[in-house]
Amino acid sequence: MKRAFDLICMGRAAVDLYGEQIGGRLEDMLTFTKYLGGSPANTAVGSSRLGLKAAMLTRVGDEHHGRFVRETLMAEGVDVSHVATDPKRLTALVFLGIQDRDTFPLIFYRDNCADMAISQEDFDADFIASSTALLLSGTHLSQPHTYASCCKAMTLARAAGTRVVLDIDYRPVLWGLASPGMGEQRFVPSPEVSAHLQTVIGQCDLVVGTEEEIHIAGGSTDTLAALRRLRELTVATLVVKRGPMGCVVFDGPIPDDLEKGLKGPGFPVDVYNVLGAGDAFMAGFLRGWIRDEPLARCCAYANACGALVVSRHGCAPAMASWEELQYFLLHGSTTRRLREDAQLEHLHRVSTRTRRWEELVILAFDHRVQLEDIAARHGVGNERINLFKALIAEGARQGAGRRPGVGIIVDGRFGEDVFPAMTGKGWWIARPVELPGSRPLRFEAGAHLGLAMRAWPGEHVAKCLVSYHPHDPTALRETQLSRLSELQRASVETFHEFLVEVIPPNDMQSDETTVPEALAQIYAAGIFPDWWKLPPAASAAEWAAIAEVIERYDPHCRGVLVLGLEASEDELEQSFRVAAPHPICRGFAVGRSIFAEAATAWFGGQMSDADVVRDVAQRYLRLIKLWDEARSGATEALAN
Repeated sequence: MKRAFDLICMGRAAVDLYGEQIGGRLEDMLTFTKYLGGSPANTAVGSSRLGLKAAMLTRVGDEHHGRFVRETLMAEGVDVSHVATDPKRLTALVFLGIQDRDTFPLIFYRDNCADMAISQEDFDADFIASSTALLLSGTHLSQPHTYASCCKAMTLARAAGTRVVLDIDYRPVLWGLASPGMGEQRFVPSPEVSAHLQTVIGQCDLVVGTEEEIHIAGGSTDTLAALRRLRELTVATLVVKRGPMGCVVFDGPIPDDLEKGLKGPGFPVDVYNVLGAGDAFMAGFLRGWIRDEPLARCCAYANACGALVVSRHGCAPAMASWEELQYFLLHGSTTRRLREDAQLEHLHRVSTRTRRWEELVILAFDHRVQLEDIAARHGVGNERINLFKALIAEGARQGAGRRPGVGIIVDGRFGEDVFPAMTGKGWWIARPVELPGSRPLRFEAGAHLGLAMRAWPGEHVAKCLVSYHPHDPTALRETQLSRLSELQRASVETFHEFLVEVIPPNDMQSDETTVPEALAQIYAAGIFPDWWKLPPAASAAEWAAIAEVIERYDPHCRGVLVLGLEASEDELEQSFRVAAPHPICRGFAVGRSIFAEAATAWFGGQMSDADVVRDVAQRYLRLIKLWDEARSGATEALAN
């Protein structure tokens, strides 16, 4: 029977606040990065990235963190129809750190939190029956209310033929067995907890835990004795996670030696952060198990996913994609420090993007020097530029209407007031980082580009214009490529996408090979922009050459936006018609062709604020229609 979901993950959904100062105590942390957290939520993300259709069953608070959890799950492709909003409780928080290879301090803020209020009224039989498997975590068996909810879910699952999976996920502090400051403590023996867990073991089809978690579930610190006790209670497949040693699986009677189980070897990698590795392991194992693949393959998926996550900062964002997992299983890595494997890290980054854009129609008004010149010619101060950019933004809003894929490129120097109103509204937003007119390339933030980008909202894209020619002198070319490498590093470290705009200098001869050759040189230097912004290609042959270079070096590139270069509407229409048949061109990013005339008239006192908004809106809308017509015409021609 085909079911709507492969997996329902029930339980913890929280916000992880990860300390960024590696090698220090939590007491010494100065800054934190915010991620989605909570074991079942992490596994939901990991499973979705591996191609399973996952759903989350939990509660979040009616506040900013709750919305963050919900939006992050949605962006990752996880169904949130059963993520309830609790009107009285807050979303849970966890503070985490990486102190050394063996110490990973964490503090749970989960007192009366939203996900511990999951109720039997939050789901019904139809929802549980809609999934092939139901995943529960041990934390939600620790309190009477959530225990009852889990028991109901298991009962409904058994009745519907939905397989039940238990991630023992033992955290003594969440069972009241350790002080709040000992969140990292992994094992405290407790006959009461063992007996309690054993009340649900018989309803499970798969039980997964570390050796310590098998000990608490089986009621013995002797692993074989604990496994035998569990086997008395259930016919479930039992999986013992053994860290760098991989795992061992028992699908039948427990032998007299742990090594006689089905062993899944681990991967020799440098451990950077163990937190989240078990959730990744579970996602990998379930990717195979739910689809009835051989247990040995399930183990390979699980151990590889765990190895990738222990190499990175964070839990949910570190989860592997299916493409990344396949690459790692096939090729491995040239280094045990996987986070330093440039090819693997690039594949992780580009294959786990969450914002998806089929095409973009962008109004670019990040111009600084040009508007300063216009303001100076009319004898007005630069403060007027801020107001003019606000008018352009309003024109963009009115011209865009409800069309998807709209966006802006605007600077922080004169357009800072534009960002709050446009961010978080579904628009694509980029902001420039280059010092206008610099050749070789320099950044407006100087040597502090990464620090400046840390202040940006996560959805903002770094845009960098570089005046670049493949026949530039060697020293100039190397300097420019070094700067672009800095941009890439800053973008990756601050979780931003970046766009490179390449314009050959006017004083050097260019032809149809210039831009493709420039792109090839940039790629060969190890620079992989998410987006390109390029001058209009003169012919289909030039577009084909551009597409070939991008496909050869980075098939995951988002695509190319064609720029306007202050061309007329007729000229833009022609360039759109040349570009539209080529899938690598994802739209346009045009500026002065839309607002230049309004700028001259407004700064000269010949156009009102309302006139600017109306003129910009009309011109932007006309360009959108010209692009849509060109794309539609290209699609029809291809179909015929």
